[in-house]
Amino acid sequence: MKSDLKGLEAKGKAVKAASYRMAYLSTEVKNRALHNIADDLLARKDEILEANQIDYKEAEASGMNAAMLDRLLLSSSRLDTIAQDVLAVAELPDPVGEVFDMRTLPNGLQIGKKRVPLGVIGAIYESRPNVTVDISTLCLKSGNAIMLRGGKEAIHSNSALAKVVQEAATRAGVPDGAVQFIENADRALVDKILGMRDYIDLIIPRGGAGLINMVNENATMPVLSGGIGVCHTYVDKSADIEKAVAIAFNAKVQRPTVCNALDTLLVHDDIAERYLPLVAAEWAKAGVEMHCDKRAMTILKSNASLKLMPSVDEDWGKEFLSLVAAIKVVDSLDEALEHIEHCGSGHSEAIITEEYQVAMRFLNEVDAACVYVNASTRFTDGGQFGLGAEVGISTQKLHARGPLGLKELTSYKWIIFGSGQVRP
Repeated sequence: MKSDLKGLEAKGKAVKAASYRMAYLSTEVKNRALHNIADDLLARKDEILEANQIDYKEAEASGMNAAMLDRLLLSSSRLDTIAQDVLAVAELPDPVGEVFDMRTLPNGLQIGKKRVPLGVIGAIYESRPNVTVDISTLCLKSGNAIMLRGGKEAIHSNSALAKVVQEAATRAGVPDGAVQFIENADRALVDKILGMRDYIDLIIPRGGAGLINMVNENATMPVLSGGIGVCHTYVDKSADIEKAVAIAFNAKVQRPTVCNALDTLLVHDDIAERYLPLVAAEWAKAGVEMHCDKRAMTILKSNASLKLMPSVDEDWGKEFLSLVAAIKVVDSLDEALEHIEHCGSGHSEAIITEEYQVAMRFLNEVDAACVYVNASTRFTDGGQFGLGAEVGISTQKLHARGPLGLKELTSYKWIIFGSGQVRP
């Protein structure tokens, strides 16, 4: 373990040194690195998928649940998508060096802000090996160096992907040491990483509540966390029923194992008897298990083909990450807003309504990173928002919120131009 800690210290020094050069690296070099990464992901696909299969089989044998196995799995098509996302980031404007808010003071000083990288980003994450590429890509384009520590369940996948990223970036002219990967999955090293404030400027945890809480409680540097998504869709009494069925189906079924999938469906009492049988029938085709409050159960119980269970208190405010949804009938918009306030996680919330004033009130009063009107919460994603990819989805309010793209990985410094001014 001592040798591992020494190695970690060396990686910390190397990544910090590289970060100073990353801050003024040209856009051309950064984009070349990203193109190299995309090319190498495809050229070395067999090697990456072979490593992923080792992780997948070990996780399956250990009893990992279906939702986590889905997050762990890489396929040829998923690698194609990851490569496309890398190229999408390469096409985005480089935020570093942007000058904004310039103005001239009465004394003649010209003052404004210039966008700069944060420095070294530390990422601690679980299960999803695509995170290795997403975070590295965004950090490289935004001029940040990166220290990656994935979970033991994806160690072979992450190692293969990190090697691709490191070699592709170095070949493009990125400073040595700018992308560091921690090969050892020992928990003791995480504790050490969280104490490396001299080397790491920001820690971003991606994973379950246990990981995020542990990082928040123990990190000695700033933490940007989120990703726990308890997502509600509220169907208002004025909703277009056909539209509401399609949106709720997509939000729950399209990919149920991710943080922006629907967890709780709230339905206004005035529309519940017409709407619930229709959406339940569609959900049933996909095998959705429905945890119903008393009023929802009364409406749906006559259909023997549905998977119904009476709801319990623990269903409200639960992130299911599976083909399970809670259903609650409410008497008013006020009741829906109150439920979301108490049970939401600040991630993504949606309303289906044809009344403008109701929609605006929902937008104004719901406190979440992403608030939707007549659309699926599944769009809360860096790629879908035009960011190319994301480092994570922040449910905090400082310093960034929602999907974290390039600009969210930068800060700014004040720049001041004078002509000999001195302070009186």
